[in-house]
Amino acid sequence: MKNNIIRISILACILLSGTLFHAQEHIRFSDVEHWTVTELQPYVGKTVVFDQPVYTCNNYSGLTASLHRVMSPTNQYEPLTAEYNRLVTVNNNSTFYLNGLSGYHRMGETIYGLTAKINSANSLTYISSVSITGTRSDMESGYPTVDIAHDSTNSIAQHNLLVCAANLEYYLVENLGTGFGADNTSEQQKQHTKIMSALSKINADIYGFVEIEQGQAALQKIATALTQFTGRNYAIINDGGNSSGSYTKSGYVYCSDVVSPHGGLRNNNVRLSNRKKMQAFTHKATGERFIFSLNHFKAKSGGNANGDPQGAYNADRVQEAQSVLSEYNANKSYYSDEDILIMGDLNAYAKEDPIITLIEGGMTDLHRYFHADSSYSYTYHGQAGYLDHALCNSTMLQQVTGMSVWHVNSDESDSYTYDKSNDLTMFRYSDHDPVLVGLRLGARLAISDKETDIPGATISWQGGRIHIQNAEGGRYSLTTPFGQVMISEKIDSHDFLSSQAIPKGLYILNLYANGRVERKKYFVN
Repeated sequence: MKNNIIRISILACILLSGTLFHAQEHIRFSDVEHWTVTELQPYVGKTVVFDQPVYTCNNYSGLTASLHRVMSPTNQYEPLTAEYNRLVTVNNNSTFYLNGLSGYHRMGETIYGLTAKINSANSLTYISSVSITGTRSDMESGYPTVDIAHDSTNSIAQHNLLVCAANLEYYLVENLGTGFGADNTSEQQKQHTKIMSALSKINADIYGFVEIEQGQAALQKIATALTQFTGRNYAIINDGGNSSGSYTKSGYVYCSDVVSPHGGLRNNNVRLSNRKKMQAFTHKATGERFIFSLNHFKAKSGGNANGDPQGAYNADRVQEAQSVLSEYNANKSYYSDEDILIMGDLNAYAKEDPIITLIEGGMTDLHRYFHADSSYSYTYHGQAGYLDHALCNSTMLQQVTGMSVWHVNSDESDSYTYDKSNDLTMFRYSDHDPVLVGLRLGARLAISDKETDIPGATISWQGGRIHIQNAEGGRYSLTTPFGQVMISEKIDSHDFLSSQAIPKGLYILNLYANGRVERKKYFVN
């Protein structure tokens, strides 16, 4: 290759030996899941062009990057299994410092065609790139920002009810200056402005908030602001409590134009008080009802984990998960309905014991159901995963049109929080992303497994692009094995050809159409 430029493509064709091979340079690498930065050692001092997309991983103390999005090991695999141990090793050895890329960059940005100088095995200097996606402008323009609740073009498909669960990171209005949440009225107003900038764009029919001040004043302030911003009428579920110090709770705000509460609030105080609640809502247009279980489990910090990668108090969180199932079984006859949607910050990643407890209790993880391994709502030390969950039982699943996470917080530097800046945008209003679930109450959509074909739909490849037929009005996404969303597009024609060329590699294709989901693995060579 001319000009001393070496072109490396990690994902190429798989040899029988199990290694990866690039036809142009005949450079052998380990399997992409085992790729480490030591692979760059022979090229120190040289310029490299990456055919494989590069992902920014951490923007806290210098920008780091990797050839895959770095995921929390217990979000992908059960703790201490062989797969878990392998991912721990990969995470520890696969990131490098990326110097010289000017401006602010969010975690999770995708750099295509990166040209960089190799300084050492774990340090590169940016020279140029073909494109960078996942920026703030992409977040603003690529996600519905006007009337998401009734916009059938978004990733939650055509629904008649939108539910949002959001961690507000200590939203207080009365007990300021306690060391938690806002310290003064100026900070509180900035926090409120940032939160409302996001919530008013989401425009959900029902909100479930965690880390919001006990009592009713904080909930009421948000309900009043939502009414003002959206022109719709919002109300709160009053739990009868009073504000007390910096303690936070879980609470509901709902659009009274669309739904009405059915029955009374059920408060589950196992292990922690005022943080696990259950309320049924009736959809006025259809008369259909469902139970919304809102939860905030005990945090991982503050105790001795004793070597458990699930963090401290795992047994407490398992007990909380069990109590949620018990409360559901005890109250579904009271609410005269068995459909349940469980949401909230469960402080446990997808493959940890509390979530397994819920799944073994008959619940489906909607992150996995709709997005395979690609979902995340929280980033810790550059590793992404989801602590913020959406699960449901089988009868509820037949009425779920989709779920999505809006990455308005987790990929942002905390230098944009209300207490560290004067930034009043929606970005980084919290440290957790909001989770959205679309419902079509009264429907009975087909429940698909991972390999169920969508009737009539066909998928093929043309010139490095995805060709889909007979799925108009649906949507597809393409993710890497490590969960990075490469492409997400609406299928807007009967004979659809993606507008984007797809780099060589192994991908998971998720096709959502006609109330069904299809997932398949594809290798592009």
